[in-house]
This record gives sequence, C-alpha cells and structure tokens, in this order.
Amino acid sequence: MRFRLTPRETSFYDMFAASADNIVTGSKLLMELLGADTAGRAEISERMRAAEHAGDDATHAIFHQLNSSFITPFDREDIYSLASSLDDIMDFMEEAVDLVVLYNVEELPRGVEQQIEVLARAAELTAEAMPNLRTMDNLTEYWIEVNRLENQADQIHRKLLAHLFNGKYDAIEVLKLKQIVDVLEEAADAFEHVANTVETIAVKES
Repeated sequence: MRFRLTPRETSFYDMFAASADNIVTGSKLLMELLGADTAGRAEISERMRAAEHAGDDATHAIFHQLNSSFITPFDREDIYSLASSLDDIMDFMEEAVDLVVLYNVEELPRGVEQQIEVLARAAELTAEAMPNLRTMDNLTEYWIEVNRLENQADQIHRKLLAHLFNGKYDAIEVLKLKQIVDVLEEAADAFEHVANTVETIAVKES
C-alpha cells in the first residue's frame, strides 16, 4: 500500500474533484438551455461563462500546485493531461452555449438534447470518479462507461449531421447548427480523453 500523507499530495485530489464538480454545473446549464427562450439563453450564457472562468481558475491552481510540489501523487505529465482535459470539457460546453446565443438560434435540431444528455451523464460519472483517484478503486467501470457514452455520442452526431444536410435548412443555418453540434461532439471526445488519462494513471499505479 502506498504511503501518501503529505498535504501537497492530497490537495491534487481535492482540486480534480472541484474541477469535475464544476463540469457538472456546466452540464446542468446545457440542460437548461434546451427549454429556454432567447432572454433565458442569454442569462444561461452568462452563468456558463462564469462557470468556465471558475474552471480556468481550478486548472491554473492545479498547474501552480504542480509547479510548486516536489512530490506528486502520480506522474506530472498525467496530472497535466488530466487537468487540461477537464478544462477542455468546460471550454467546449461554454463555446456551444455562446454560439447558440451569438447565432441567435431559434430552434436547435432534434437530437441535440440527446447529445446534451450524454454529456450530462458523462459529467456525473467523471465527478463520481475523481475522488476515487485517492485509492484507485472502482475506476474500471467509469472509463468503460465513458468510452461507451462517447461511442453513443458519435452515433448521435452522425445522425444530426445527416438531419442537417437533408435539405430542410438553408445553407447559413446549416453552418451555424453544424458548428454547435460539432463543438458538443468535441466535449464528448474530451470526456473520453479524461477517462483514458484516468485509465493510464490507474495502470501505472497498479
């Protein structure tokens, strides 16, 4: 059993958990976006921007701790990769909301709600998994399920693209909506990157 009692080591776990909890906040704001009117979307965008800034702060705190710590709980490059991937998720979610507002999208295409539901589930799983980095217990099901969700997100994304190109939308609207669904797909990919990094860490620590 590893001897891990130094304060600097344990602080990383708390910071990863805080970053993941913030992503859950972002995923809930995405869910709110689905049923909001134009005014409501603008307000949600402001809250998402604040959450994204909080995510940036959490990431910077991890990097600062990494640069000032002599001892780390696992490899430095893995800490950096995990923090960066968590930050990417928040960035993509914030970008998607911002695009909806900036493009003044009146109605999101059918299927976007499924994309967001997948992201919300991945966010919950990620937040549940981060505290388990302390012991490396009960993580296998996490990365398997997130990878499954990413495959599901790929299928939803392909169906959305087929829907967008079926002739129902004009060319400008297609460009707007495609950018939004593409960014949501990138968020799903980023969740998978987090899960893959956790798997790498767990393998090294086993």
